[in-house]
Amino acid sequence: MRTIAWGVMALGAVWILSGCSDEAKVSYGKGDKTPYATASCIKALATGSEIVASEKIDKIVVYKGKRKLYTYRNGKEVDVFSLSLGKNGDKGNKIQAGDYRTPEGSYTIIRKKCDPRLYKSLLISYPNASDRARANARGVRPGGYITIHGQPKWNADGHGDSYTLSHDWTEGCMAVPNRAMDTLWRAVENGVPITIHP
Repeated sequence: MRTIAWGVMALGAVWILSGCSDEAKVSYGKGDKTPYATASCIKALATGSEIVASEKIDKIVVYKGKRKLYTYRNGKEVDVFSLSLGKNGDKGNKIQAGDYRTPEGSYTIIRKKCDPRLYKSLLISYPNASDRARANARGVRPGGYITIHGQPKWNADGHGDSYTLSHDWTEGCMAVPNRAMDTLWRAVENGVPITIHP
């Protein structure tokens, strides 16, 4: 009986020391894992009402080494956003599925998605013909579903942007703050070209 009592007291102490407040649960990458609500986003996307005509851009350029994404309209720079890359972002061009590298080359935005896990995302046309040829020559699969996306739910309000932007943490995608994603969401239509440089 005494052993059970000590066990209960020890468990209680751990519970108190570990903290049970919401603040304690919101830690980098381990906090709020509930999905983003996507109904209104999907509705706007279905009608094209997410686009703001005066904010539309016609080109995206990414410099992996700088961790920067630039948007352009009629040849003039509009915005610059910081981003994170794949976990192996500094190890060159993407070669195959599962290498955690971010691709380099010329692509287009081919789909917009209201993402329950990563807020919103813009799918790029990776792999292109040269990506497939390079993977085939090595006998590997090139992988796919490379996006520009937002932040996990624990960082929905951007309080952890300084942390997420100082680490490469994606599986090969480019992650921007949610505020930047909102700007891109209003400005990017399918077909916008994107060039990704080393």
